[in-house]
Amino acid sequence: MPLLLRPSFNAWDTDCKPKLAVTKYLFGDASKESIIEIPQGQLYLVRPLSPKGYSELIFKDAAATVRRTGQEFQYQLVIQRAYEEGEEELLGDEDGEDGVVENLGAEKDEKTFLFDQELHFRTEIREGGEKVLAWRDLSGDPGDLFEFVCDDAVPAGEVATFEMVAVKCQFERKYRKPNETATEKQLQDFNFTQQPIPSASPAASPIMEPSTNFPSSNTRALTGASSTPTKAKKPSKLVQQIKEEKPTAAPPAALHPISRETLTAEDAELHLFDFPTSSFILQDALVTATVSEIGKWQYWLQIEGKERDWLGQAVVADINPVFNFEYLSFIFNHYTQDGAAYSWLLRFKDQETLESFQGGLMQALWEQLNETKWTKTKDDDRQYVLDAFQDLTMEDTPGDHEEEEVDEVEEVEDDGQRSEHYDSDESEDDVVTRDNDGNVNSQLAVGYKHDRSFVVRGSKIGVFKHTPNNNLEFSTNISKVETPGGKLFSPKKVMLHAEDTNMILQNANNPNSLYRMDIEYGKVVDEWKVHDDIPINTFAPAKKFSQMTGEQTFLGLSSNALYRIDPRLAGNKLVDSELKQYASKNDFSAAATTEKGYIAVASNKGDIRMFDRLGINAKTHIPALGEPIIGLDVSADGRWVLATCRTYLLLVDSLQKEGKNEGKLGFEKSFSKDSKPQPRRLGLQPAHVAQFQHETGAPLSFTPARFNTGVDDKETSIISATGPFIVTWNMKKVLAGRKDPYTIKRYAEEVKADDFKFGSDKNVIVALPNEVNMVAKQSFKKPTRESIATPTRHGDGRASHGRMSSRLGREEIVNSPY
Repeated sequence: MPLLLRPSFNAWDTDCKPKLAVTKYLFGDASKESIIEIPQGQLYLVRPLSPKGYSELIFKDAAATVRRTGQEFQYQLVIQRAYEEGEEELLGDEDGEDGVVENLGAEKDEKTFLFDQELHFRTEIREGGEKVLAWRDLSGDPGDLFEFVCDDAVPAGEVATFEMVAVKCQFERKYRKPNETATEKQLQDFNFTQQPIPSASPAASPIMEPSTNFPSSNTRALTGASSTPTKAKKPSKLVQQIKEEKPTAAPPAALHPISRETLTAEDAELHLFDFPTSSFILQDALVTATVSEIGKWQYWLQIEGKERDWLGQAVVADINPVFNFEYLSFIFNHYTQDGAAYSWLLRFKDQETLESFQGGLMQALWEQLNETKWTKTKDDDRQYVLDAFQDLTMEDTPGDHEEEEVDEVEEVEDDGQRSEHYDSDESEDDVVTRDNDGNVNSQLAVGYKHDRSFVVRGSKIGVFKHTPNNNLEFSTNISKVETPGGKLFSPKKVMLHAEDTNMILQNANNPNSLYRMDIEYGKVVDEWKVHDDIPINTFAPAKKFSQMTGEQTFLGLSSNALYRIDPRLAGNKLVDSELKQYASKNDFSAAATTEKGYIAVASNKGDIRMFDRLGINAKTHIPALGEPIIGLDVSADGRWVLATCRTYLLLVDSLQKEGKNEGKLGFEKSFSKDSKPQPRRLGLQPAHVAQFQHETGAPLSFTPARFNTGVDDKETSIISATGPFIVTWNMKKVLAGRKDPYTIKRYAEEVKADDFKFGSDKNVIVALPNEVNMVAKQSFKKPTRESIATPTRHGDGRASHGRMSSRLGREEIVNSPY
């Protein structure tokens, strides 16, 4: 949840020291053309006194930036239009729909304004949470002004800092001196906050009160996104129910265990996330947060005020820690004995205090997860861990912006087409939804060579065809998965092979062998003994797209060995010359390969190794953050490594950017001793995690995350799921450090498996316990209280909006519904 600091971050507070320090930092690096940016918003031209019309929407999706010019003491305000993928090509059509002025000429994508006192630049944060930048249109009629209405996700503190930067730009232009020489009285000359800013939309929304002055500075709140609708829209029952809810109250504090040793104790403000208002509300202006060792590899976080104990929480991965140095804050989740989840925020007085607390908290978390003393790790490994748990959205840069009209689209999730096996005249009683044996869907394999998906359900495998209109059509059912000897088994893992003509199956009861199923015959035809002494825990293709070719070999892993398997060998199938075995138990858990055949291997310890080929030592070793890695994927070109842990994902850039191996991947050459790849920890915002658990009562547990993939396609999205939620991350937003990089879709049941359709990032295949769906990614929503609380229901036996799932009637020739 982005931190939006309401009145206490007004740019004209009497205590401006924090903002002055921030702006000094922003101005400090003269090599950067851009000083500060607000990455999301809409630009309007407002004419309150003009007969030409009240307001015009100039850019539906834009970024506001303060830039240097080529001249000393001169700065520009730049509003640059942002495009969604494919939007630029449709600009002509969209301009007509959105009312964009047609005579912008060269300013079609960008408008620039020289920062001058005559602009009367000011900002306003309205009661509904809307944040607005405004300045005079010097070439327009009297009273005309431009308004940049910030996106809900933009923090109020960022708006206040932007205004202070603007003030200093105007000071430098007027006095032709560095802004560091300015007095507070001189800066006040550029304070135009008393001038009213008319609304960009003259008609007030029926569900929002008219805009009034912002609450007084006595109101202390850290708020999430408060939406100001641009269309009159009747609030849903859920929204009305949320408005009627009582504020979230802090639960009773747990008993404090006896402390053996104090790792850190620091003073801070304490805020609690309020579910009804999506806001962090101040609970206590002065608390002491203490991290203690309470047993062998056991640690405790205790927060106490002068008048009461606020909370006690074991330090474990589920607290989902996020450190934000921009706002000197630490956000985490707290779980009570009855399973309820709360999201808390500690705000420290300065960076030194936050760093001290971070060091103690991360030492406790590291030692709890690794059962190893923090002091025994290398300095650069410790810094790697600390960097990974910082909020990486601190340095925002422009990126794509999701369409605000997504909610409108979602009323009809696609063209309403159904699987041809679904008959809308069937009664609900005629639709099979469960197997009598209690099995549910467990795994998903998506075809690369042919448009098919395969879903494992106990000892059965369902086959589904991808239709041209992006639906799933039931094709056939492989009703019995048996060994060549006729023994029934439920595959633990499956992988398509040899141009999708074969499927490799793993039987948990036979750890030294694999089985080959002939897809055409729907029958297991071979058992491959890998090795007498070396088991196979998991396996992966020889190259990223091997399953599209006739390649016969593939990779195998045991807990401490990596090797090639060649089914064509007589006897055992392990290739001895391509075996890399470790003396210590590395506990390997997952592997993935690039298009060239470079190999990434992860472990239950949480570390990652990169190889350029089998049989040798790893070129690069990435240290563990603590949690076991349960899934691994690699971009086709090897640039990005994506690891899945239970409570977060980890995105690692393997490209070396300095030193003698600059331009090489970590697969090809080792990183230098003092250079480690920068991790990006893709976690959900703690407030969203708390809301997830508030709704479902279940902790986070991600399915193995995957990139979208396709020959010659760039990886643009990441997909994973936790409980009933599917989550997709936009790669551009992630790499740009955007604060809203993911969208969600909630189902009524747990998502068992998910993946992109091959060659597309627009369609996602989802396996629920008793259904399989293909859904459009555009139907995913931004995480809000309403989208988190409202399940999507598919295939409920009625002809409703949206795609019907591939459930089967009793007259179908198969027994399994999928």
